Amino acid sequence: MGQIDKRLVELGITLPAAAKPVATYVPWVRTGNLVFISGQGPIVDGKITLQGCLGDTVSLENGIKSARLCAINVLAQLKDACGGDLDRVTRVVKLLGFVNATPSFADHPKVINGASDLMVEVFGEKGKHARSAVASPSLPFGISTEVEAIIEVE
Repeated sequence: MGQIDKRLVELGITLPAAAKPVATYVPWVRTGNLVFISGQGPIVDGKITLQGCLGDTVSLENGIKSARLCAINVLAQLKDACGGDLDRVTRVVKLLGFVNATPSFADHPKVINGASDLMVEVFGEKGKHARSAVASPSLPFGISTEVEAIIEVE
């Protein structure tokens, strides 16, 4: 078991199998040392969770949980891209987080911290990254958050 797998166990995180795409795209692409991971939603056991809109039907706390679930699914895709070895990660380069939000909702950064904090908890210094957190008037299947990533690997 690698160091990152041990860290996931310490954090009580079990990565799911990498989800299959729901449209015409691939879940990840590697070019050179970079892995581009398509947007991941808050899916648990193959089921969509935490649907709704921040500033309306979804609390800030549940938005943060949703972003964390998205990040767990990003890690599942990353593990697939790394042939099962997350110790190959050299840097989380960037996260892009989308928040299904009302026009008056302004805590997008707090919501996407759910994903960012997880990357730092798992990878330490290598998990610190550039990031954007943006509002969206809707997201696929009514999910409350979606997160995509760019990761550098060996």
